[in-house]
Amino acid sequence: MRYDFDKPTERLHSHCVKWDTLKDESILPLWVADMDFEVSQPIKDAVLRRAEHGIFGYVAVPPCYYDSVVGWFARRHNWHFTSADILYTTGVVPAVTMVLKALTQPGDGVIIQPPVYNCFFTNVKNAGCRLVENNLVYENNTYHIDFEDLERKASDPSVKAMLICNPHNPACRVWSREELEHMVAICLKHGLAIVADEIHCEFTYGEYHYTPIASLSPEVAKHTVTCCSASKAFNIAGLHMANIVTVNSEWRERIAEHLACCEVHEVNPFGVDATIAAFNESEDWLVQMLDYVYGNYQVLKEFFEKNLPHLGVTKLEGTYLAWIDCRSLGKTSDELVKELEEKGKVLLNSGSIYGKAGEGFLRVNMACQRARLVEALNRIKPYLE
Repeated sequence: MRYDFDKPTERLHSHCVKWDTLKDESILPLWVADMDFEVSQPIKDAVLRRAEHGIFGYVAVPPCYYDSVVGWFARRHNWHFTSADILYTTGVVPAVTMVLKALTQPGDGVIIQPPVYNCFFTNVKNAGCRLVENNLVYENNTYHIDFEDLERKASDPSVKAMLICNPHNPACRVWSREELEHMVAICLKHGLAIVADEIHCEFTYGEYHYTPIASLSPEVAKHTVTCCSASKAFNIAGLHMANIVTVNSEWRERIAEHLACCEVHEVNPFGVDATIAAFNESEDWLVQMLDYVYGNYQVLKEFFEKNLPHLGVTKLEGTYLAWIDCRSLGKTSDELVKELEEKGKVLLNSGSIYGKAGEGFLRVNMACQRARLVEALNRIKPYLE
């Protein structure tokens, strides 16, 4: 089936965080990471079938749900695990906190790599742990890992885990197999648990390919917990369904106890049915959507090269989030966001929320109709010149 991603969508007055929390309706929101595209037809059909049943009580997650998850990652990413390795929960953000709670003690150090997804900071805090920052290094419009600094910080006996964003939000990196092997070798050497947020795993482009960390080797798999979901790739975040995958049965039991204790082990029937439809019937939608989003990135990149050449557009390997280097303007990220919202009528994300390493950057959500993206770019141009 062919999908039209240029088709205008109206999300105002739909109780939508992205659109209905703005200061006024004239603002174009290119901030929070969900997409302005309608979901695939199989997902629509699955949700409608569930709605027509008319009863929305507690759900027993069926075997076919687990089969859809196992089948998807084996087929698309050559990552093999079993249904028994999966725990389900309401979202990747609470999943990460539950995993950290299960695998660490209060006060333990957890390594993150800023600039990084803002919830990582609260994940570590809410788990009662201590942030240890291995800042990424920005050069030539892309990022690389400071492995010497990582080795030094991982060697601290009080550091017990590393939280890896793979692919990385907002750095636009799809970590190569070699980079992942280097990171996990350091973690294994120093006895660190590896916690992988791989929610953006479907968003890769061209020569760049997602490598599940747990697929590197059986030994790595025993020391890795992966948090993933169909929510980001198939635009079903509001249905609250995610997975925690680990072959380590002892860890899995501890995580399950924390899910139950914190009462995030119940999900809703719409999320179950939508995930099954996503993984079993919606790959054609995904492929077409990725082509469209990468086209949006090319439009954005060319716009900046032509009109705002003094600003750097980070090379896009993964995610649908452009990362713009605005440090040459001499303003803070928060100042830029405020000006663009109030005067340009466009809402972006401030780089400062991704840690001190994100100061001076802006994050742009490109997962929208191209005409909407172009309109937003034209609006912000006068304030970034």
